Amino acid sequence: MLSMRTLGKQGLTVSAIGLGCMGMSQSYGTAEERDETESIATVHRAIELGVTFFDTAEAYGPFANEELLARALQGRRDRVTIATKFGFRFGESGINGVDSRPAHVREAVEGSLRRLATDRIDVLYQHRVDPAVPIEETVGAMAELVREGKVRYLGLSEAGAQTIRRAHAVHPIAVLQSEYSLWERNLEAEIIPLLRELGIGLVPFSPLGRGFLTGAVKRAEDYPEGDFRRNDPRYQGANFDANVRAAEAVRDLAARKGATPGQIALAWLLHKGPDIVPIPGTKRRRYLEENVAAAAIVLNAGEMAALDAALAPEKIAGPRYSAPQMAMIDR
Repeated sequence: MLSMRTLGKQGLTVSAIGLGCMGMSQSYGTAEERDETESIATVHRAIELGVTFFDTAEAYGPFANEELLARALQGRRDRVTIATKFGFRFGESGINGVDSRPAHVREAVEGSLRRLATDRIDVLYQHRVDPAVPIEETVGAMAELVREGKVRYLGLSEAGAQTIRRAHAVHPIAVLQSEYSLWERNLEAEIIPLLRELGIGLVPFSPLGRGFLTGAVKRAEDYPEGDFRRNDPRYQGANFDANVRAAEAVRDLAARKGATPGQIALAWLLHKGPDIVPIPGTKRRRYLEENVAAAAIVLNAGEMAALDAALAPEKIAGPRYSAPQMAMIDR
């Protein structure tokens, strides 16, 4: 069974590895490859293995992923911690902007509670910072929901240092969710030290580099239309070749330790501190089982240093997102 970790100083205690549920509804693979029966079986298997932390968002689908998770957790709700996110505006074609006005926060949470078939959200994240709304107003609205018992802990996603400080001054922020992995280390210089100063836990999404660190990767153009990786700059052209070379260190260490590359990538994250809980996403039981087994892998100081050096930020080619997506990051 997985060990438990306490994320920051607010008392949020969850399994050392969580499950990101987004891919069950969008972004990776084709619609035909998504099998609701297998996705639900994956959630059930995760609970059997000791996973208690499940991550979703109103934007995933949109809305469909929260409904799927509710079906999967029927009769099991009290055994798990559910995290969801608000902060987007939706139109006929999907997301068409951000919206963290206090009235919208309440409306979004009521919708999530209904779709998740629950009376409380364990962790409520602002999905992306809304530059048009002072963070104090947004967090004030989130804090009201805590006082009403509809939300237990507050989080931010992809927030910058100034935003984190201002938010935390209004109501304690329990966790920050941001991309962090061997192939994306933008948090190390400023954000992680700040989180530890304030007692905020870190929940890394895309801990496997959107699949790149598993070794089972193809060039961008070889993924189907609608797959996120088709437009990922790091999967394209010369960037792809350079990143494959950088990731060789992960594959080599995995071979020496009798592990998979993905397990090494997750073990590296777990060794970065007891206040870190990655949420690798999968929609299949076999990958879930592989991910959970990473918690048992021990890396010594020399192995950690070698990985740090081999995948130093300057060794990774290409921006982490396209320009429009990068514009939504609060850094």
